[in-house]
Amino acid sequence: MFYEDLSEYDYMTQDEFTDRESNFYALMYRPRHTRLAVGWLEAGRPYSTGPVPSGFVERLRAVQRVQWMNVCLGTHGCDLCPEEEAPEGNGEVRIPGRPGIAYTAPFLVTHYITVHGYRPPQEFVDAVLAVDPDAWAAARWPDVPFPWVPDDAAYLLE
Repeated sequence: MFYEDLSEYDYMTQDEFTDRESNFYALMYRPRHTRLAVGWLEAGRPYSTGPVPSGFVERLRAVQRVQWMNVCLGTHGCDLCPEEEAPEGNGEVRIPGRPGIAYTAPFLVTHYITVHGYRPPQEFVDAVLAVDPDAWAAARWPDVPFPWVPDDAAYLLE
């Protein structure tokens, strides 16, 4: 699935966090913030390339270890790679940005950066570097590693 960088993401109308420890509990809500797409690449479409700052990929991977967002049963393979070598992803990452904006990236975004030389927009890079992965890793259910969950979010407890 392709989205131009920083275009409005509208694939899923609600966001769902899955508890990483139980793999069962979930928190669902319709976001009140605008979600901007980052890193939704597709073969045959141009994308920005270039180096990323030191520590950026490690910080993004740290977020991916603790945040399970919109994890699906199916997977999406990297169509920039030969089919037999293509890694697969099945979720998304949410990164808070400036007020009212969250960045939405596919789980394969780190692959796109490290293997295909993709260079995300600077505002996404800055937002990732601003995340405290240790604080997010310390979140325990029913708290989730993302700051903008509305009070009326629905919790699936069984």
